Amino acid sequence: MKFNDEIPTFGDKSFRGDCSLEGGAQKSFVSYVRAKHSKTYGAIIVHNRNEGKRSYQQAARFKADGMTKGASDILIPASVPFVCEMKRADHTKSQWKDGQQEYLLAAKGCGAFSCLALGLDGAIEAFEYWLENYCNKP
Repeated sequence: MKFNDEIPTFGDKSFRGDCSLEGGAQKSFVSYVRAKHSKTYGAIIVHNRNEGKRSYQQAARFKADGMTKGASDILIPASVPFVCEMKRADHTKSQWKDGQQEYLLAAKGCGAFSCLALGLDGAIEAFEYWLENYCNKP
């Protein structure tokens, strides 16, 4: 997986080895945010399920319902939104899907904090950075 210099990346880029699948890391990250900030960010965090195989009819229905190609995995709709695409901790086991980089860059252009997180640790690092630099502390 190649990194995009316009998209901040959090996590250990040099890590290679066994690691959780994206879905497991995403669930753990949502649990982390909900445990630490249950009445604020934990109450509004969204984990998009926008990947995976689907039939033509399902894809057409999802598109009509407003699903956007490339939409990021984790969204927190705050005054400065947190928009995070998660990949596996060992990024060589992941790849960009169509539209993901474009989505992150469009969100960044609209004022969001957009980033790429490598695994759970990368997502927590990105979240803590966002809290420290972009949010009013609750």
